[in-house]
Amino acid sequence: MPPIKSTIVGRVLLISGLCGLFSNAPVAGTTYSPYADQVFPRNVYWGDTHVHTMLSTDAYTLGNTGVTPEMAYRFARGETVTSSSGQPVRLSRPLDFILLSDHAEYLGVFPALAKKQRAILDTDIGRRWAPLFAKGKMTSAFAEVMQAKRAEIDLPQDPTFLASAWQQVTAAADRANEPGVFTAFIGYEWTSMPRGDNLHRNVVFRDDAGKANQVVPFSTLDSHDPQDLWRYLQAYEDKTGGRVLAIPHNGNGSNGTMFPARDMSGDPLTKAYAQTRMRWEPIYETTQIKGDGEAHPFLSPGDEFADFETWDGGNFGGIPKEDWMLEHEYARGGLKLGLRYGNTLGANPFKFGLIGSSDSHTSLPAVEENNFFGKFAMDEPRANRAAGHLETMKTSTYVAAGYAGVWATENTREALFDAMERREVYATTGPRMVVRLFAGWDFDPGADSDPDIAAVGYGQGVPMGADLPAGPAGRHPRFLVFAARDPLGANLDRVQIVKGWLDAKGNPQERVFDIALSNGRTVDPKTAKAPPVGSSVDVATASYTNTIGAPQLSTVWEDPSFDPGQPAFYYVRVLEIPTPRWTTYDAVYYGTVPPDNVPAQIQERAYTSPIWYTPPSGQP
Repeated sequence: MPPIKSTIVGRVLLISGLCGLFSNAPVAGTTYSPYADQVFPRNVYWGDTHVHTMLSTDAYTLGNTGVTPEMAYRFARGETVTSSSGQPVRLSRPLDFILLSDHAEYLGVFPALAKKQRAILDTDIGRRWAPLFAKGKMTSAFAEVMQAKRAEIDLPQDPTFLASAWQQVTAAADRANEPGVFTAFIGYEWTSMPRGDNLHRNVVFRDDAGKANQVVPFSTLDSHDPQDLWRYLQAYEDKTGGRVLAIPHNGNGSNGTMFPARDMSGDPLTKAYAQTRMRWEPIYETTQIKGDGEAHPFLSPGDEFADFETWDGGNFGGIPKEDWMLEHEYARGGLKLGLRYGNTLGANPFKFGLIGSSDSHTSLPAVEENNFFGKFAMDEPRANRAAGHLETMKTSTYVAAGYAGVWATENTREALFDAMERREVYATTGPRMVVRLFAGWDFDPGADSDPDIAAVGYGQGVPMGADLPAGPAGRHPRFLVFAARDPLGANLDRVQIVKGWLDAKGNPQERVFDIALSNGRTVDPKTAKAPPVGSSVDVATASYTNTIGAPQLSTVWEDPSFDPGQPAFYYVRVLEIPTPRWTTYDAVYYGTVPPDNVPAQIQERAYTSPIWYTPPSGQP
């Protein structure tokens, strides 16, 4: 038996040796797990913030008389439901979140009238419209709804019925909401349309029914003025301690009033207006069924992809479009106007992130080209639906779009809402492409090859939706960009950066840069254009192959024309290779002739929220 003393000493030496072995690894201020202290968003969540159910008067009038909010939630979660036309329908994959945005005006009134519920029959509205329903003249009642929305007749809704209908809406959302799994936002649509100009906003609450029920929806019957809506939002937060925001709709039907030069009182915009609008409307619906609103060829003649699913006929009142209106309607035009107002007012009223959503009135946010269930129930799949007419437009012109991608830390109302507030969101026309955008001053040229691009991006820069702080003298900003195709979709054609800035005279300018191209293509230095990617589409079979394009594209791009004294914004546009349009899928399925007023194939796309650069105070 060895001496006790020597055994203890040996053990001490052994333990201390082992401790020394382990103590050599750590570096001051770090932990072994590189993710322990990371709190930035790693997941993109997919959803739709603009879906109408049978509770909306227009949806109900045009055929959606049975697809309830509960069915809409089940559908969004990936279940098969039966549509208004009696067809089984299901998403290719569940959504992560949804906002059922039924119109605040006469919320739930038409279904209640159809069921002859005493709660509505005993109101002034019920006594006025019940006889019309009894005679099968629901469309006459709906005509009065539209007149009231346009302030042509005074037809107030019953506050008691509205409160009851609202409580049913909030209760259904709370029942469907499952934190960490599926988010059902509480909200509604404020449907302002003076003279037929589309100024609609979707109101989104961060809160549950306990807070949302302390108010009733503010509708266009209360006011057409967005500033009155913002006062309502402020009053809600003051009263409840909750949080709320508003999302303006695609402005292509606003006839120049979505991004106005004057407020509704006719007064020039002020710094207070700019600050208030920026506070309540941090994001903007850029693409949806009623057309794409990112850019317009009249405003961007040098952008070969600006004319995409363009709706520019006029407003909802039939007033034709004039050229001057366009910059006050399209997202890129609004962003450029915002730079100018930021320069003159000291605050930017149009500093918004970009999302897509559907504006479906079928209760079904089904916007994939081969699974498009239209805007209204009357537009659901059937032979020759493309030839139908509504709102003076052929149904064929409706767009199978879009969705919102939200970078958030978890799938909860709180995390998703917070991401919307900070504008860390992007729009797609339907495909679920994964897109990252960061800006900074120190990204290495090969940073896009790092396996953890997010850690590099957040560690050395700012994400989409943010402001880029001033950099070192003489440096140009660098942009770390990554895009991957939808796993069930088409390869990517290219990644572009759209830059807007103010020139030395304070005039807005723009330029589109091709920063990553598939198939080894390069930009022609003479034309500054890249050759087309080609097409694998077979129109006769409504099919395509991923034999062209790339599954992912990434790069670090440095702005060659940066001027530190010029305000600017930058956002990314990602284009897929050509794929069949929904009208082509319809023609093949039903054995009909494709319509000739729309293209047979399209290039789906994504638009990120911008990153803004503002010169430091005193910068020449």
